Amino acid sequence: MSLLQLDDVRKHFGTVQALRGVTFGIEAGEAVGLVGDNGAGKSTLMKTITGVHAPDGGQIHFDGIELNGKHPGEIRALGIEMIYQDLALAHMQDVASNIFLGREPTRALLGTPIRIIDRARMEREAEAMIRKLGARLPSVGYIVGQLSGGQQQSVAIARALTFNPKLVIMDEPTAALAVREVDHVLDLIRELKRRQIAIILISHRLTDVFAVCDRIVALRQGVVVADDPVAATSMNDVVAHIVGAA
Repeated sequence: MSLLQLDDVRKHFGTVQALRGVTFGIEAGEAVGLVGDNGAGKSTLMKTITGVHAPDGGQIHFDGIELNGKHPGEIRALGIEMIYQDLALAHMQDVASNIFLGREPTRALLGTPIRIIDRARMEREAEAMIRKLGARLPSVGYIVGQLSGGQQQSVAIARALTFNPKLVIMDEPTAALAVREVDHVLDLIRELKRRQIAIILISHRLTDVFAVCDRIVALRQGVVVADDPVAATSMNDVVAHIVGAA
């Protein structure tokens, strides 16, 4: 069985059929580009995988474990991280604080039972994570709101990696970035692949999808209309699947 396996996954909202029997899998270390027009079902599918929505039918398995009925915290603990398009960063806090937000390391205060944030350890571990990722940041003490868009993506990816994920879902990570920053984010995705972390890349930028993905899954009106290796398809083919001209 694949690391992530979806079989006949369905989801409706009233009379609207958002997902109509989605089936595909992803292996460890594989990058899959998920493409489709607005309203194709991409966001609903990702929220169903991560437990925000419960599927109305079908099965989702991750690393051999059924996800149906599990809440987002349980699914995250199994090794699925989602990086949303808005990144959900605390812009007034520094890089280290964002990487460990809600999971700050602590130490005892002068031998008492009182625990305080271990700032030195947090900065040390944040710096190690940034180095491993190969991200280009001024320092882990830099305020996130003062970083460029590409650098903020680096922080979001570093935060996801602190959970030791097996699968990272990225929603439009290169949207509105300058060319140099796009290249940097694509290099970060390649580094995740080298670490055998599976990736689902949701993007309207097909050039980015073709640059880093192994396969492309196209959704149209809640149905998988194509699931092809990058080497066996073309940009024209993918566009035809998206718009229904294939």
